[in-house]
Amino acid sequence: MEKTTPLLVAVALLLVGVLPPRAACEDSDPSPTPWPLRFHAKLLMDYRGNLSLADLWYDWPGGLNLHIIRYQLAADAPFYDAEWNNGTSFFYTPARRSCRSAAVGVGILPPNWLVAGSVYLGRRAIDGFDCHVWAKADFITYYEDVHTKRPVKWVFYSGRTSHVMSFEEGAVLEDAERQAPDYCFSKGDAASDNSLISESTVDHD
Repeated sequence: MEKTTPLLVAVALLLVGVLPPRAACEDSDPSPTPWPLRFHAKLLMDYRGNLSLADLWYDWPGGLNLHIIRYQLAADAPFYDAEWNNGTSFFYTPARRSCRSAAVGVGILPPNWLVAGSVYLGRRAIDGFDCHVWAKADFITYYEDVHTKRPVKWVFYSGRTSHVMSFEEGAVLEDAERQAPDYCFSKGDAASDNSLISESTVDHD
C-alpha cells in the first residue's frame, strides 16, 4: 500500500477546510489593523518644516473626529478642526473668536477605512519601530507597529507627516469639548478663519 505523504495530507485538509485559517494564508500579506471605535492620539506634525502638536480624538460611535492643533510658538493656539459624521466640519480658533464651517458632504472615516484598497509595501524601520507599511490611493502611507498593532506614523501625498507620540484606546473626550462654540452659529459674530490646513486630519485629504 502506497504511503500518504504529509504534503498530500496537507493539501487534502486544505481542500476540505480543516486547516486553521493561519495555515491556509500564512504567506499572504498582512492587513492593517482597524482603528478602535474610540481613541486619543498625540501627534507631532511636520509640514515643510512647520511643526505642530495635535490631540486627535476619534469617536466613531459619537460621529466625531476632532483635531486640537497647536502650531509652534503660535500666540493664538489652539486651532480646532472638528469633523462630524453628518458631513459638517467646523474650524475655529477661540483666542480670536474666529470660526468657519464647511459642508464636506462625507462623514468621518470608519474604523476599517484602511483595510480595503490599501497596498502592502513591506516592513520598514520607522522612528525606531519595526513597522508594516501600507499605501492607499496615492493619498497616504501608513506605518503600523508590527508587535503592538498601533499606528506609528502616516505621511500624506503632499509630504505632511504625523508621528504618533501616544495612543490611548477607548479614551473619550469630555462633553464640553465636543461642541463648537456659540459664535460658530451666530451670523456676523465670527470672523472668517482662513487658517484651515487641509491635511490636518486623515479624513478629507
